[in-house]
Amino acid sequence: MKKKIAIYGAGSLGTILGAYLAKAGLDVVLINHNKAHVDELRKNGARIIGTVNFSVPVQACTPQEMSEGYDVVFLMTKQLDNARVVATIKPFLSPEGIICTMQNGLPELSVSEVVGEDRTLGCAVGWGATLHGPGVSELTSEPDRLVFSLGCMDGRTDDSAIRDVKAILENMGPVEVDANFMGARWSKLLVNAAFSGMSAVTGLTFGGVADDKKARACAQNLMKETIDVAHAQGVKIEPIQGTDVVKIFNYRGWFKKKISFLLFPLAIKKHRSLKASMLQDLEKGKKCEVDAINGVVCAYGRKASVPTPYNDTVVSLLHAIEDGSAKIGLQNLSKFPSHN
Repeated sequence: MKKKIAIYGAGSLGTILGAYLAKAGLDVVLINHNKAHVDELRKNGARIIGTVNFSVPVQACTPQEMSEGYDVVFLMTKQLDNARVVATIKPFLSPEGIICTMQNGLPELSVSEVVGEDRTLGCAVGWGATLHGPGVSELTSEPDRLVFSLGCMDGRTDDSAIRDVKAILENMGPVEVDANFMGARWSKLLVNAAFSGMSAVTGLTFGGVADDKKARACAQNLMKETIDVAHAQGVKIEPIQGTDVVKIFNYRGWFKKKISFLLFPLAIKKHRSLKASMLQDLEKGKKCEVDAINGVVCAYGRKASVPTPYNDTVVSLLHAIEDGSAKIGLQNLSKFPSHN
């Protein structure tokens, strides 16, 4: 039976995913609060630019226009008020319907508390996008990097829900089902904490962060803090697309720290043009999800008594930018601890 699919929070990433699924002939609806975006999607379809270029007719609606019976809901909203959002979606699920969260950070816990662990899947997205206006989204990662890491909280790897979601996502790119999915979540978190955090603070793309030596040093320290916190929590961080980032970036002495610093531009080479979604939100005058990214590292760090001064600084700076007491820019680099 054909699955009824919804992408809830179809912004930059969700518009691209929806376009690929619609192009493959799947029954998918893109849901967004932005009526102008929804109207454009309905009128002219989803237009995808950047490293690929195509347009495709899509179904779209606002949350108020949702219908019942979704078999799979891909949750792609900012992780600002998950409990309320998931409670809103739950009545529209089919009896066996599931929510697959594609949000940043570690969102599975808040989703499962509303719909249950057996109806919660998580998916780490290995590519980036930028919304250019109603109906138009730019794919900023290379086409050979359209990968997904799929899993669940209890480590199961082969049931009907996982098979169904895997088959759906494979219409866009390769899907790896990971028994240690939470380890994969921490892999994505450490990249986001380092590069998204610094992109939002400075206004640079990921490539710009790697090119600026002061920003790169901050990103290096952000990544190291995240690795230390994960290890203190007993988490084994998974490789990213075959690369053991912990082996490369978990330095102990000055020599390995220097080597990891030099390798940073290479590590981000395929995603140089990516602009953090947190930065995109701040530029639009919106609140960003720093508490679900860098803030998660800080929170787990406090529990494990692991200091996180760089992540603390990112959280503080981005909240200051949100309330207007600070501005995005390179001047913020002076607010970080000295790079020792």
